[in-house]
Amino acid sequence: MTLTYLYQDEDFIAVEKPSGLLCVPGLREPDNLLHRVQMDFANARVVHRLDMSTSGIVLFALQHSSQKALGRLFEQRQISKRYTAVIDGLMTQSYGEVHSPMLCDWPQRPKQKIDWLQGKHASTFYRVIARDTTTHTTRVQLYPLTGRTHQLRVHMLQLGHPILGDELYQQQDSFAKSPRLTLHARALRFHHPVTNEVVSIESAVPF
Repeated sequence: MTLTYLYQDEDFIAVEKPSGLLCVPGLREPDNLLHRVQMDFANARVVHRLDMSTSGIVLFALQHSSQKALGRLFEQRQISKRYTAVIDGLMTQSYGEVHSPMLCDWPQRPKQKIDWLQGKHASTFYRVIARDTTTHTTRVQLYPLTGRTHQLRVHMLQLGHPILGDELYQQQDSFAKSPRLTLHARALRFHHPVTNEVVSIESAVPF
């Protein structure tokens, strides 16, 4: 499969990951985005990941120094991330925030859950783009202020608006409304770790 590269310089690249592809090798799935990228860039290094079902922008460093620098930006929350999702139901509020701590649900891993006692801080800002009264769904922009595993999926589920096509946190009605998880890493914006120039990368939403 031909990959779509959205950005490239001597320090890192940005590639568009399709839904259904792992970012890195898995136990039961040999195909992965890193392997495909390394066929074009042999020294590509992992910086961050997206869930297998999520599509959108993924960064790979081309040098050890840029891998460390980009990783630091993610850890310090200096990279602005924007996602687009289609959720079940008609969201009444046009925008809002979710501040619900999360923890791995070990008996059902890899599922995550809200845990007010032991969970780690997790915050998401959301904004409605459009409401579809025919399908009874809402298109939203999601801005994760933290980077917990499955954060957007769990926070939308908590609000009573699960993301369509979510096979892991499936609610019968919402799961049946889409053949894939309708969650896409739409945009990244940050200061280049070497030049300090603003880098803005965007990817077209495929649903």
